[in-house]
Amino acid sequence: MTATTVTRAEYCVIACAEAWRDNGEVLASPMGLIPSIGAKLARRTFSPDLLLTDGEAMLVRDDGTVEGWLPYRRHLTMVTGGRRHVMMGASQIDRYGNQNISCIGDWARPARQLLGVRGAPVNTLNNPVSYWIPKHSPRVFVERVDMVSGVGHDRAAAAGPSASRFHRIPRVVTNLGVFDFATPDRSMRLAALHPGVEVAEVEAATGFALAVPEDVPYTREPTTAELRLIREELDPRGAREREVPA
Repeated sequence: MTATTVTRAEYCVIACAEAWRDNGEVLASPMGLIPSIGAKLARRTFSPDLLLTDGEAMLVRDDGTVEGWLPYRRHLTMVTGGRRHVMMGASQIDRYGNQNISCIGDWARPARQLLGVRGAPVNTLNNPVSYWIPKHSPRVFVERVDMVSGVGHDRAAAAGPSASRFHRIPRVVTNLGVFDFATPDRSMRLAALHPGVEVAEVEAATGFALAVPEDVPYTREPTTAELRLIREELDPRGAREREVPA
């Protein structure tokens, strides 16, 4: 890799960071390595009011040093009040953004047990929730999830205002591109390709028909300053390249 070559993993970091652009003073809850680097990058550059946490009881700076105390009661207040933007993973996700991290197969007798629903229902109904999927494939992007953990647009709408009032899925980022739900029926749309990826590659890796605009843009290029931060300060050991190989 030369000094000017941007890797696929670095485009993924940029795409994840952009999820928190213009969020203001909200608690970022990135789950996964590349989303964590992205959240730190966003705070260091275009979203300086973003709050980061150690996942337990402290607010931290992007270098991990403590800058404040976040007691559990205060954390719950932020969650229920919508002052948090989570980026979760997904074992399955469908065209409307329903997410599964609980089981594969019939829930009464699953072929594989996963994490369980955990906080996904509350997250999706009370806070903006984006998703990070490091390996885009038809096994993940499915026509219908085996169990709904995180609530998608169709189910939130069907449940009425109490479920849809604060429901928002800003974006889904994968190793192939960026996706949103900016369509009339709130189904998934290809919003951007990472450089080097073709539309046909994305469609072949998706188990349902995506909405694809006539002209699909590419994930933006990182600035020189952003690349330096990623490579020298936020991830100097290059762990990002193991999560998303070039």
